[in-house]
Amino acid sequence: MPDRRIAWHILGALLRTVRDRLQIGLAAKLGAELPLLVRGAYYDHYRPAAEPDKTRSLENFSQHIGEELKSIRPVDPEEAARSVFRVLARHIDLGQSAKVRDALPKEIQALWPESLGVK
Repeated sequence: MPDRRIAWHILGALLRTVRDRLQIGLAAKLGAELPLLVRGAYYDHYRPAAEPDKTRSLENFSQHIGEELKSIRPVDPEEAARSVFRVLARHIDLGQSAKVRDALPKEIQALWPESLGVK
């Protein structure tokens, strides 16, 4: 599978996994920051009436990403998350990026770039 296609799958899987752990208002604000094409992947199969996923562990987060990516070649979910979070930190408003990061469990926040204050 070409690298661009894999990158697209990873981006979509990560965005949806994060989206499903955010309150509806914050999820919508993040979606508004994304480019139109990426926004389509972000909102794919979104059910805003559903409660946010309350599972808070890094292990569960990684498993969910792994499930979404099982149809492509093996990918390290945590490394994939770091890569997508670096892209988000560069391309969306810093304040919005920090709000999304802060809404996630500490274990998952640790995957965000240090430029957002995560050590």
